[in-house]
Amino acid sequence: MDFTRRGAIGAAAAAGLAGCSKAVPAPSQGKAAVPGGDIWWKRVGTGGKTPILTLHGGPGAAHNYLHSLEALATDRQVIFYDQLGCGLADSPADEKIYTIQRAVDEVDAVRKALGLEKIILFGHSWGGMLAIEYLCQGRGKGVEKLILGGALASVPQAAAGQQRLIDQLPDGKGARLHALEAAHQEASPEYQAITELFYKLHVCRVPPDPEAQTSFDALGRSIAYRVMNGLNEFTITGVIKDWDRRADLGKIRLPTLITTGEFDEVTLDCHQTIRDAIQGSRLEVMADCSHMTMVEKPDAYAALLKGFV
Repeated sequence: MDFTRRGAIGAAAAAGLAGCSKAVPAPSQGKAAVPGGDIWWKRVGTGGKTPILTLHGGPGAAHNYLHSLEALATDRQVIFYDQLGCGLADSPADEKIYTIQRAVDEVDAVRKALGLEKIILFGHSWGGMLAIEYLCQGRGKGVEKLILGGALASVPQAAAGQQRLIDQLPDGKGARLHALEAAHQEASPEYQAITELFYKLHVCRVPPDPEAQTSFDALGRSIAYRVMNGLNEFTITGVIKDWDRRADLGKIRLPTLITTGEFDEVTLDCHQTIRDAIQGSRLEVMADCSHMTMVEKPDAYAALLKGFV
């Protein structure tokens, strides 16, 4: 996702922390060995309540856009990390490293390195996929609650929803996008302009704050995004393209909060599929938001999560 043509606004960066009633201690950070190299991690907050481990999207977006979750660190730790091939983590050139299974093993490696025996697991977008895969593999020992944002249990289902959104683009832009794809003109300015329109409608509906912009810039450089996802958000040709865990969602037996935006690129049916399969789960749809709910309405998003945890 290339949002560099948008102006960044600094005010929203502080807004995510505005609801905190207590001071949050300075973060600690470092690197940890995982299969394939070293990831970069940051630990914010203190307190005796169960820590939250966050899994960012992409694959390749880096952790920064999740900064509004620091508002939850007044009575517990919130842990962020850049996955391999993302942000401040190592980015090995060997494309064979970037697999779903290696990413699952990475979660266990991070938990072991940081002593996270008990956690609340948060995953957004690809991070939600990763959390689902992790739990469906029976890796959930010590996971007390689950939060999924902009989540999907099936890439084919999500891709179908994205195509419906493309077909609904105004002024025949969807048909024009498909025509450019058929002519292999994905590098053309016109194709890029239509892609940007899709992003502004369904990925992030506000100018990104500086932290979010850092994540978007990282995504544009990420080998993990290119290998695992593909050309862009709605052209998924990489490693994850056939991933589907819809039949296994019933294995997840945790208190679960599912969040999405009214205009999310991951369409509502994807979230309803997860809600209907995980017993006792709850789905919240944020009005006037799209995929990046925590960037678009940071205070409201942090308050929603705080009420759940």
